[in-house]
Amino acid sequence: MNGRTGGLIISAPASGCGKTLVTLALLRHCRQSAIAVASAKVGPDYIDPAFHAAASGQPCLTLDPWAMRPATLAATLSRLSRDRRLIVCEGVMGLFDGATATAGSTADIAAATGWPVILVIDARAQAASAAAVVLGFARYRADVRVAGVIFNRIGGDRHLAVLSEATALATPDIVILGGLPRDPALTLPERHLGLVQASEHPDLDGFLDRAAAALARHVALDRLIGLAASTPAAGGDGATAGPLAPLGQRIAVASDAAFAFAYPGVIAGWRAAGAEILPFSPLADQPPDGAADAVYLPGGYPELHAATLAGNHRFLGGLRAAAHRDAAVFGECGGYMVLGEGLIAADGSRHAMAGLLPLETSFADRRLHLGYRGAVLASDTPLGAAGQRFRGHEFHYATVVHEGPAPPLFTTTDATGRSLGRSGLVAGRVGGSFVHLIDRED
Repeated sequence: MNGRTGGLIISAPASGCGKTLVTLALLRHCRQSAIAVASAKVGPDYIDPAFHAAASGQPCLTLDPWAMRPATLAATLSRLSRDRRLIVCEGVMGLFDGATATAGSTADIAAATGWPVILVIDARAQAASAAAVVLGFARYRADVRVAGVIFNRIGGDRHLAVLSEATALATPDIVILGGLPRDPALTLPERHLGLVQASEHPDLDGFLDRAAAALARHVALDRLIGLAASTPAAGGDGATAGPLAPLGQRIAVASDAAFAFAYPGVIAGWRAAGAEILPFSPLADQPPDGAADAVYLPGGYPELHAATLAGNHRFLGGLRAAAHRDAAVFGECGGYMVLGEGLIAADGSRHAMAGLLPLETSFADRRLHLGYRGAVLASDTPLGAAGQRFRGHEFHYATVVHEGPAPPLFTTTDATGRSLGRSGLVAGRVGGSFVHLIDRED
């Protein structure tokens, strides 16, 4: 690794193959073995990174080749490399899946960094045919190196022997690192947006320890870690301007199980720009700090806690007081819904929210809204001047009962540039939308 931090990417042919399990097990093993490790997640995700942080004891940072500027990616790599021996990066979906057919994939991160790919193959319904999958993935892009393979959900020693023999014949240069057996104890509960949040897992440390033990027992960990390649020098110290301009000098940030979807890189960027971050818990009925000149409500699962939030009068009163004193108040996705007048839960019950925006949302009639978004500010706001461009993503099941009248926060496009029209609302210095912002555009 030439004295620099080494990195590797855990990827797979598709979602659900076990790359999160392998990543978490490796991170926990490194922590147990006193290996200085950092982690990254490709693409727009909040849930997996929280599991990474629990496994490693370090914040997990996002690497998004579609949504992030080169300068933001470089700064993130610099931060990941600081005082770390190893970076473990978990891919998104399949190795070559991205925002479009040709952009935004895990493979793009592999090509940009030179990090080798460890392919996790779900082998529960195949044997020698798995070798053809490995061969195809190894040859698909010349600028991406598949260096090792781990088989998951194997049926036993004989199954692993057939998988290994066939793969060694097809791709002799790829290291066969081992195979994890089928084990119900190595699965995580899921919800409609993916895994249940790390903070809600009843025995997360126990799960992580079991996963690390299984990986150590069935995978050649020294060889796996030895495959890591030197991380390219990022240039700069990572302290350059962050993804988003600070909303204020003292920013109250909602942070609990209902508002957990904040990118560490965004918060770190605000701190690096000199802003003070003041966490508070709406679920604990804490109001934003009375001296804050900005309030940020990130996304999360407020619909699961709607009755509690509606009854937390100190929290809702504190939001209204912040808006009354002309503080900037900004909500994303779940935070946007809480800024509205009401939220209808999945059982049809309605719960009054802050009433700062003319918005009513419902989970009684769920509809998936998913995809990358280009977003352009429609007017001057605490986020920036009209015309400022951002990139982000949208992922929710809420339907809008009514939205407006009020000016829109953004005009939006999808990843291909197709217009999606207006998005979000602005009322004075209060604004929000369903878009999770990742980075601004130059």
